[in-house]
Amino acid sequence: MCTSIKLRSGAQMPLVGLGTWKSEPGKVTDAVRAALDAGYRHIDCAAAYDNEKEVGIALKEKLGTVCERKDVFITSKLWNTKHNPEDVLPAIKRTLSDLQLDYVDLYLIHWPTGFAPSPDLVPMNKDGTVMYSDIHYVETWKAMEECVNQGLAKHIGLSNFNAKQVEEVCSNCKIKPAVNQIELHPYLTQNELIKLCKANDIVVTAYSPLGSPDRPWAKDGDPSLLNEVKVKEIAEKKGRTPAQVLVRFHMEKTCVVIPKSVTKERIISNFDVFNFQLTPDEMQILEGLNRNWRACLPTVVVDGKEVPRDRDHPLYPFVPY
Repeated sequence: MCTSIKLRSGAQMPLVGLGTWKSEPGKVTDAVRAALDAGYRHIDCAAAYDNEKEVGIALKEKLGTVCERKDVFITSKLWNTKHNPEDVLPAIKRTLSDLQLDYVDLYLIHWPTGFAPSPDLVPMNKDGTVMYSDIHYVETWKAMEECVNQGLAKHIGLSNFNAKQVEEVCSNCKIKPAVNQIELHPYLTQNELIKLCKANDIVVTAYSPLGSPDRPWAKDGDPSLLNEVKVKEIAEKKGRTPAQVLVRFHMEKTCVVIPKSVTKERIISNFDVFNFQLTPDEMQILEGLNRNWRACLPTVVVDGKEVPRDRDHPLYPFVPY
């Protein structure tokens, strides 16, 4: 059974990787150790997760012992405060230092929405709104290309970009995006965006494939994929966990998928997905759960009301939100 997907360059990207968003320092090192020991060869990171140093500790220990560097696919991401072209190379060099690597296999623009340069992750105005940058992602992309030219990244790509934004980058680049990483699960199938990416030879990576049940802003009454009756019915029929069914859902659509966990048993279980398949009928049932619901929609409180954090940014990707 296929365990990887070919990128435009000919390189292979493992279909299943370990996500590290929300993995706390102190836990993420052990999570990466467990993943590499279990057979994962793809680790998804980001500067904004504030844990790349801890990921780097595990990589330093395991690369050259459990596995070789050439066999492990490492992704990281450029944060919103680093969209100024002159900030891109220093940002990736900081990531490489933290990860204790000479290069990453994939470097993504984390969001199309740039923030004002700041030591703060999300620089805020006094009224509670975010301080934005007017740098367009096409300008940022030119600096991303230099990361490839200098051998700091094997591939570059996008994250959270909508169809129009993907096309705009493709029309104004020397190096085309290899990947678009987006939120995907049966409640948010985004099939039209997947279709467009594939038409442009761009691999799609599914983040929050389990619906991100541990997201900080979760509310009582939010939908829960892991407790979804139809997901549980398919899992029971297959003798699998709901999480395994959700991971396999994306693999059947030829999407890379990066479930997150810091629990060794779940890390191992989430990777045990290469020895079963979902039938066309089961896929149709899961596709039918789509409700265009986003688990990962950052919000802020403005004038006492919770609103999408970047809704006023001219490059906000989720319209309508």
